[in-house]
Amino acid sequence: MPVERYIVTDCQWAKIEPHCLGKKTDPGRTGGDARLFLEAVFWIARTGAQWRDLPEEFGKWNSVYRRFRDWGAAGVFERIFKALSDDPDMKMAMIDGTIVKVHRHGQGSKGGLKVKR
Repeated sequence: MPVERYIVTDCQWAKIEPHCLGKKTDPGRTGGDARLFLEAVFWIARTGAQWRDLPEEFGKWNSVYRRFRDWGAAGVFERIFKALSDDPDMKMAMIDGTIVKVHRHGQGSKGGLKVKR
């Protein structure tokens, strides 16, 4: 059963693909579908599940984990991060509302809280 929906857009994949290991043009062993592998890694990161709980549609969990370990040791994820961080996608930008100025009375400043005997 193929993956119904990708998290990585086609535009992002065009930037990521040159940095992946195991392309058809690389000498030696070629990997499986690199995009499906990245989707598996994102599934693990998104759900917080263990590798053994990876759905079978992504492949054998142990093969995916070993590929993840190899890519990490080879610095592939750092290269992908650098390639994507050059042009940030601001569609998912978040505004943090936790940094709000407090009225001076709430800070204990002059006119604020006083300790009474």
